[in-house]
Amino acid sequence: MKLRDLVGIALRALLSNKLRSFLTMLGIMIGVGAVVAIMSLGQAQEAEMEEAFAALGSNLIYVMPRDLGGVAMGGMRGSGGTTLTWEDARAIDREAPSVGGVAPATQRYNSQIVAGREQLLGIVAGVTPPYEWINNMSVAEGGFISENDDRARSRVVVLGSQIAGSLFGEMDPTGQPIRIDGRQFEVIGVLETKGVGFGTEDLTAYIPLSTFYATMAPDQVTGRGHIVQTIAVEARSKDHIDSAIDEITAILRDRHRIMEGERSEFRVISMESIAGIAADMMGLIQLILAAIAGISLLVGGIGIMNIMLVSVTERIREIGLRKAVGAKRRDIMVQFLTEAAALSFLGGTIGVGLAWVIIQVGAAVAAGAGFPIDVRLAGSVVVLALGVAIAIGLVSGLYPAIRAARLDPIESLRHE
Repeated sequence: MKLRDLVGIALRALLSNKLRSFLTMLGIMIGVGAVVAIMSLGQAQEAEMEEAFAALGSNLIYVMPRDLGGVAMGGMRGSGGTTLTWEDARAIDREAPSVGGVAPATQRYNSQIVAGREQLLGIVAGVTPPYEWINNMSVAEGGFISENDDRARSRVVVLGSQIAGSLFGEMDPTGQPIRIDGRQFEVIGVLETKGVGFGTEDLTAYIPLSTFYATMAPDQVTGRGHIVQTIAVEARSKDHIDSAIDEITAILRDRHRIMEGERSEFRVISMESIAGIAADMMGLIQLILAAIAGISLLVGGIGIMNIMLVSVTERIREIGLRKAVGAKRRDIMVQFLTEAAALSFLGGTIGVGLAWVIIQVGAAVAAGAGFPIDVRLAGSVVVLALGVAIAIGLVSGLYPAIRAARLDPIESLRHE
């Protein structure tokens, strides 16, 4: 029997019970739709994340405290969360030959930022002038913090794009006064938006690190030095990353008097390592979500097997008649396998359409929240999902097809 005839017979059999066929395809539709949507959204998010990491620079290194338990959402709780200091950063800049620049920073969360009648809660970061170029930040309006600002403890601030938009709308904020936790500052610049990424640059207001200690967190100036939460370090080149990490580790262990064999209370990690860890985590999350969505495919396969068994029972006389006029076991088996494959293929095709709708809705919601992402149906994912759906249909239809092929033609013709 020709493939065209088999497909025609299969479609007529499915259309004769439209509601039953639709309900049978439902599991496949949901499974394929969920898998394709999850994988496509995951690929888009992964691309955005790679772009964000690339924007930061491949030769960037972060020095962070190993134990972040002392960092509270309202800021630093004294110095319990970190032993890193501004003086450590200066020592790294001075003594590490593989280092091209150092930018210590500390943050305070949930600070009240007020401009006129507008107010919001945001992040305030104390930074030094090199922070701008080490972290590949670009100023859209005005300028960044200067060495004079840092030395003079000036009350100046550079706003992230989202904070500037929320407080001033379309107006140029440069030169305008704002109040941060009751203290007055002058806006000297606005950063270009970072968009979707893993950072919070758009939600942060940057002030000189010296001003931060003098106004926002005098308790972070201790006998050990000026406490910082992170130290961003730029290696001279990508080839100097490993040597820079070794030099930073040696300098800090010596300054903190950590004996050989003792565990450091800080971590030194490169941006490449962070990107690799993030990519692995993203891949694992996608795999788990896809596996959960794949359960619907298995449920759909069980539904196909069930309905095909019912179909065999209902069409015993038809099977006997076909065998009586010369149909072989192989012909009967192929006929029912074709029907199972058609069910899964149609369900998978509708599922791809469902995935497209989910993707469009997800992209619209993200754009409305200020995080536009470019999401597309990945051709490889669509082909893989449809292939798996058809395979599940064939496997599910195999037992009913074998059962139909083994029916005795005489007994089948006698069946009422």
